[in-house]
Amino acid sequence: MASTASHFRPVAPPQVIENAFTPDQHARMLDVVRRNGPWSLILAQHFKSPEEVIATTSGMVPEGFTPTWDMFLSPVFRGYFAKASTVLYPEIEDCFLNTKFLDLVRGYWGARYATAENMLFNIQGPSTGGGRPHVDATRFRGISMHNTPIWLMNTMVKTGLFKAWQQKKAQVITWYYKGQTGGGFTYWPDGLQEPPAQIKAPMWSRAVVVENEMMFHTAESNGPAAMRRPAGLDISTLMSADPQDANGWQLTTHDKVIQRIPEEEFRFLVHWGADIYMDMAELKLALDHTDDLTHERVFDIIIADLCARGESFIMPSDPMTDQSFIGVLTRVYDPGLPAILPAEPEEAVAA
Repeated sequence: MASTASHFRPVAPPQVIENAFTPDQHARMLDVVRRNGPWSLILAQHFKSPEEVIATTSGMVPEGFTPTWDMFLSPVFRGYFAKASTVLYPEIEDCFLNTKFLDLVRGYWGARYATAENMLFNIQGPSTGGGRPHVDATRFRGISMHNTPIWLMNTMVKTGLFKAWQQKKAQVITWYYKGQTGGGFTYWPDGLQEPPAQIKAPMWSRAVVVENEMMFHTAESNGPAAMRRPAGLDISTLMSADPQDANGWQLTTHDKVIQRIPEEEFRFLVHWGADIYMDMAELKLALDHTDDLTHERVFDIIIADLCARGESFIMPSDPMTDQSFIGVLTRVYDPGLPAILPAEPEEAVAA
């Protein structure tokens, strides 16, 4: 339903900055990643079924078609440096409690208050692009990653029904990638029906200040095309430091090495996120929990909207995981595919 895409605009155009972290901060963050692996696929961490992946992105599958994990597998892995405003590794506390970033996001929103809320990283070697454009998990008062699957939070923002409870957020997303093919960032700052913009690699401590919950975006394919889908990749594949190469990385499936990744093809993304409060009244409303959503209220609101639209559906006993019901919500609220997709990096075309 293309009309649901109309409200997907970030609060301001993304702002590109250079030298987001110091070389010392980068080295310490990378050391944490090397010492604390292995790390699992993004898909494995956040989704219980392929239907949930579709609900999170843009575009639908044909009616009657059953999606599989293989449709979405891409060797991109994730870990967390901080959760719930708490740094998980004291050696990088200054990277998370980052006054430079707090100033940037307050200025981006024109807000009085900001709180560092989370910090994650993505790591990968050669990979196909990020797939269908997506928005990041959008939190609402009472609804967060701590109690709610990502697919539902993203469906909530697609409906446009929950804006009154939506947490204002901003991110500083930083890349470290020296590869020669692809690896950039593609985004739709004016909505999916308008042309996209791109930040092209090579990128080294280049960052963007953005509201990714309200802007569809995706990663560009990167690295040699022949290495982007290693044989043996499945939902259980892990990524870790390569014990045979001080600067290299490896992918393993069931303890078997399926790919070794040299340093020059390694792409490291650091995603720092903050909660934004325009004024004291907005901060107080969040802290007092006087207007929080519950799952029951969320589904009551969605069901009322489905009925108002004349949709026919069977209400499942567990709407959080029922694949048929998730499919209904995807069909009704999907914003559609982008009008324009950039061409793949040159090597992908030639392969």
